[in-house]
Amino acid sequence: MEQLATVWRAVVLDRDPGADVRDLPGIAVRWADCRFAFWNCVTLTDVKAEAPLVERRLAQAADIMRAKRHPGFLWLFEDLLDAGARSALDDAAGRAGLQLAFPGTGMAGNVLPLPRPVHPDLTFARVRSDDELTAYADLNSRAYGFGLDEGRDGLAGSALWRQEAYAYLGLREGVPVTCAAAVPADGRLFVALVATAPEWQRRGYGEAVTRKALHEGARATGLTRATLHATEAGAPVYPRIGLRPNSPIRFYGLRD
Repeated sequence: MEQLATVWRAVVLDRDPGADVRDLPGIAVRWADCRFAFWNCVTLTDVKAEAPLVERRLAQAADIMRAKRHPGFLWLFEDLLDAGARSALDDAAGRAGLQLAFPGTGMAGNVLPLPRPVHPDLTFARVRSDDELTAYADLNSRAYGFGLDEGRDGLAGSALWRQEAYAYLGLREGVPVTCAAAVPADGRLFVALVATAPEWQRRGYGEAVTRKALHEGARATGLTRATLHATEAGAPVYPRIGLRPNSPIRFYGLRD
């Protein structure tokens, strides 16, 4: 949760210096209010929260989300809740007007440094140019089911993604087919926006480019610990790198 709050502060303010970045009692708001839904985020921050408190926080979070122009997600880390709050979560979310969008998993590990990654099909390029940034955005849009304009609205012109993040494309015969980034944050490398073009999935490309981002990030910073938030589809990749699950995550959107 703290890694999310730290990294998303940076990416949201990179997208819009006037974005809604607030730390409220029990709720962190990181909302760029752009068309890229991943950049519109709220998360609950109370620890060992009981059911009545969680119900209030869910209602508050939903109200924040309703006041925005563009949709986004509430990221909820289940291990921050007590057992009673977890068992009552779906009903409480429904009463707040929220619905589960997809599940995820928080992962972490002292995995660095990693060997220099290789893949017989791929070469790697660090994202530096506008064209490379557009390719990175388009891969994420295609992999996660967004329109191309949505991903581009989130990443176009990003200084953070080109200069501070260790963001890499994996290219097959010169064509970008996969991507991943490692962002330094509070003594860790946070892995973000890993994506592979749908027609090239299940070939080890996502793992290879993630290894490349972590390898280069660790080489430049000396950091040894990595964290990430994995979707259900991506979760099987990261234990092969050495990361271990540490908390289930639920991503909620507003109910139509």
